Amino acid sequence: MAHLLIPGAGGSAWYWHRVVPLLEQAGLAVIAVDLPADDPEADLLTYADVASVAAMDADGPLTIVAQSLGAMTAPIVAERLPTASLILLNPMVPAPGEAPGNWWVNTGQKEAQMDYFREIGIGRDEFDAVEDFFHDVPAEVRDTALSRSEPEQSDGPFIEPWPLPDWPAVPTRVLAGSEDRLFPLEFQRRVVRDRLGLEVEVVPGGHLAALSHPEAIAAALLD
Repeated sequence: MAHLLIPGAGGSAWYWHRVVPLLEQAGLAVIAVDLPADDPEADLLTYADVASVAAMDADGPLTIVAQSLGAMTAPIVAERLPTASLILLNPMVPAPGEAPGNWWVNTGQKEAQMDYFREIGIGRDEFDAVEDFFHDVPAEVRDTALSRSEPEQSDGPFIEPWPLPDWPAVPTRVLAGSEDRLFPLEFQRRVVRDRLGLEVEVVPGGHLAALSHPEAIAAALLD
């Protein structure tokens, strides 16, 4: 069974580079896909096209793993290719007919984030992309990430409504980082219950948990 790994905003397969060898050591076939994040014409259907082509020759049903924005793409791929399970990591869980650009307001993400900042003693009301994404990532990994010329995320996938009428009939798990500063744990619990009727599985780390805690994420994917 192959694992298809879909990244979040920025679309870089490099996000998974610390997890891939751990899965391969366990004997799994792994496909980490790059998405055309910098193409303003590329929408979620385009992302699903790219991911589907990358995995179309995989043996057996897929396990599709998606981080953050990738959770918008993964179910579309699951409708196209034989899929055994979906695993979402710190996801943006979509709703039918909702434009991803409206997800933030519809879920109350900003208010939840500010409540979490106050809870953990952060005295600012704006998200700091370096500090809050990389607060738990090892320094050498953070420095490599920040030195990479990763493409800017275009608005393409945020404009059109999420295209599926409902969630695919595929077993689904949701992993939520205990220290995610973008999508705090209690926020994720609420959104995942409301939209999928599921309980999250708590894993260590922040929003970029596959960079900060690859062993724990690999273990969760292998569970």
